[in-house]
Amino acid sequence: MDEVFKALADPSRRRLLDSLNARNGQTLRELCAGLDMARQSVSKHLAVLEAANLVTTVWRGREKLHHLNAVPINAIAERWISRYDRARVQVLADLKTALEEAPMPDGPFVYTIYIDTTPERLWQALTDPAFTSRYWGAAFETDWRPGSAMAWTERGVTITDPDQVVLESEPHRRLSYTWHTFTPEWAEAAGVGEDVRADLAAEGRSKVTFEIEQLDGKGTVKLTVTHADAGPTLRGMVGGGWPEIVSALKTLLETGRPLGEGAPAA
Repeated sequence: MDEVFKALADPSRRRLLDSLNARNGQTLRELCAGLDMARQSVSKHLAVLEAANLVTTVWRGREKLHHLNAVPINAIAERWISRYDRARVQVLADLKTALEEAPMPDGPFVYTIYIDTTPERLWQALTDPAFTSRYWGAAFETDWRPGSAMAWTERGVTITDPDQVVLESEPHRRLSYTWHTFTPEWAEAAGVGEDVRADLAAEGRSKVTFEIEQLDGKGTVKLTVTHADAGPTLRGMVGGGWPEIVSALKTLLETGRPLGEGAPAA
């Protein structure tokens, strides 16, 4: 994780992360204007942040949008924290807290992580309930065909709904489905109050998309997770949940042992 420490060491790069934390999904032009920095300087700093996987990008038409990626911070805090001195750990802990607890802006969450595995194995880990229950604590019953219904089982509660469906399914490449329904039974099992559950239900249904990319000659797969159409209440919950889930997924695939039971995103 030397790249992460190098990226965080520069105050200008920390300002860029602060800007994305305040408003995610900015273009290069917007970042330059908001920070009063030269375009060339911002481009160089963004390249370092992307190399460290602290920033990930998504194209929207001709615009390249930059998103904050909290996964490396979570991975260090959860998996390798004992290898670093106290001062470094405190800096990371403070940043991790800020990323996960700060009010989340509008727009999708985009997380990227690199896993030493194959696209086939990663697809299995995303779709096989024997895998998902180990790192996520949730299991899905479906045939993984576009339009097919999905039954979610989490904390002993099975959630079904006609609008809880698979949206896209390209084995070993791309998977997308709608998020689960916030039922009273789910809320009780998850320890969520009725007022919060009602807010979640009123925000409408969101969706999650997994994009799998094989990196040539490296034995590594790039996984990009995008959670779109989430309202403010759900955004506050998934902001800390997804980094934990994908970090646990990486640990399970690379070591054969789950990082923990896997905290659900929401």
